[in-house]
Order: sequence, then C-alpha cells, then structure tokens
Amino acid sequence: MHQFYIPNMTCGGCAKSVTKALLGLDAQANIETDPPTRRVRVTSAQGESALLAVLNEAGFPAQVAAQG
Repeated sequence: MHQFYIPNMTCGGCAKSVTKALLGLDAQANIETDPPTRRVRVTSAQGESALLAVLNEAGFPAQVAAQG
C-alpha cells in the first residue's frame, strides 16, 4: 500500500479527480481518499513513482506520506 499527502486535494471534487487519475493508471487499484487530511491510500500493482507521476500530471502533485 502507498500513502500520499496531496496539499491541494481539499474537497470531494478533488478526491474524485485524484481517484479518476489513479484508476486511469491502474483500473484494479483500491483507493481511499480523505480530503480533510489531504491523504490518499492506494493499493496498486503500479510502483510509487508511476503513481506520483500520474498524480502530478493530473494537477495534484503529491508527497509520500508516512505509513500509519
């Protein structure tokens, strides 16, 4: 599982856009978004760098967040 902090994911609409971008990379991904904390958890066969790249391309640059 990967966990990211996305500073500009501030609402449900942002969370939908983040989810759509990630599913575009991996349609089988399990994605949990939490706009109040600006965090997203992703279970995916794709690597961390690919997930970060697709988020950046979608306008949601992310940082790797500590697990926990």
